[in-house]
Amino acid sequence: MINKNILYSEIENVIRSFDFNQISEERKQTLQPLVDYIQNKVNNKQEIRLNLICTHNSRRSHLSQVWAQTASAFYNVQGVTCYSGGTEATALYPMVVETLQQKGFQIKNISEGKNPIYSIKFSANEHPVIGFSKTYDDNFNPASDFAAVMTCSHADEGCPFISGAEKRIPITFEDPKISDGTPQQKQIYQERSLQIGTEMFYVFSQIKQ
Repeated sequence: MINKNILYSEIENVIRSFDFNQISEERKQTLQPLVDYIQNKVNNKQEIRLNLICTHNSRRSHLSQVWAQTASAFYNVQGVTCYSGGTEATALYPMVVETLQQKGFQIKNISEGKNPIYSIKFSANEHPVIGFSKTYDDNFNPASDFAAVMTCSHADEGCPFISGAEKRIPITFEDPKISDGTPQQKQIYQERSLQIGTEMFYVFSQIKQ
């Protein structure tokens, strides 16, 4: 069941550019455990909690959190709450904010400081994603009954046990940080955001309700 009328129009335009055929079969196999986890929760009419985890909770984990939450709304998969965290807290990197804004997300800075807090909206009538850097076990995140989705290999390798997670799912992405300070930075961040968006939308497109 798809409810396409709830997202900001600029974001819908981006979604129309997503091509699931560009996702390799090998990559689809990597994504399948997340599909299976969500499907099992839907079948059992249970809440779905996804904690997207990366080392610094500054780039990939936030992009994954925002796109996954948006995908769940687009495909009208009920009871989904997406979180993010790191093995250490730093700050949501400003280029991530800019990248999402360029794709139509409405972002408001609601707290300044070394670790700013942002309201990230994909729809006028949906709860915003609250974006700030935190550890995966911060009390802002669920303590149990969640899937730990490891979005970077460093966190996946360095954190073999995630307390409270009922499922651990490695879905790693290349770090756009490699482009920081180069003329290609904006392009690389956009490419990574679109890859993550495409893959999160593929995952939720597979859910049968």
